[in-house]
Amino acid sequence: MAKTPLPDKGFLSDASDKLKEMLADQASEIVLKPGEILFEQGDEGDALYAILSGSLEFSILSVSGRKLSLDMMGPGAVFGEIALFDPGCRTATVIALRESRLLRVRNSDVLQRVQSQPEMANDLIRLAGKRMRWMGSQTNEQVFLPMPTRLARKLLYLANASGQNPESLSLSQAELAEHVGATREAVSKTLSSWKKAGVIEATRKGLTIIDVSGLEALAEPDEI
Repeated sequence: MAKTPLPDKGFLSDASDKLKEMLADQASEIVLKPGEILFEQGDEGDALYAILSGSLEFSILSVSGRKLSLDMMGPGAVFGEIALFDPGCRTATVIALRESRLLRVRNSDVLQRVQSQPEMANDLIRLAGKRMRWMGSQTNEQVFLPMPTRLARKLLYLANASGQNPESLSLSQAELAEHVGATREAVSKTLSSWKKAGVIEATRKGLTIIDVSGLEALAEPDEI
């Protein structure tokens, strides 16, 4: 059976040949249907994943039960590395936004390969470092930036990560509110003002970014 080619984008675009070889040789392929859950927050973590195609949403639930969407990942992304360094429960829920194909390699196999090829640990350390920097930036934005700024930044990020038309997003206002930790009403009011300014075009099924440079300006704190 022919090996599935790995995407030349995302984290895999500059991953070492050793990591790519391990994924191609030892990983099993998983197919998720739209809306299917890969794992939930609190589940035991036992594998590293690479996304071949599709799109996955990463979210958490607060103590009060409120959902907060953390990220959207597409082809080339690698995740699940936290369980390698600190075995335990998954820190987020992962669900397929559309049909997605993944490669899964068990943590025990990853660690065994690292022991025989220590240079491969550089990939995993770099991946963990990128994740920590991203989590830090998300925390800073949530604490220090006003909601419109967070929303503009999130729209630009999600449009780039969606894997579809880079200027279109099939997300409802309620889903966008989950991404920025705000109410749907607050998000709706902001999108309405941007629509009037000609920055976006919003419908019930999602939105289209009409003026990318205008949205980039809105993503800067001093422009709000």
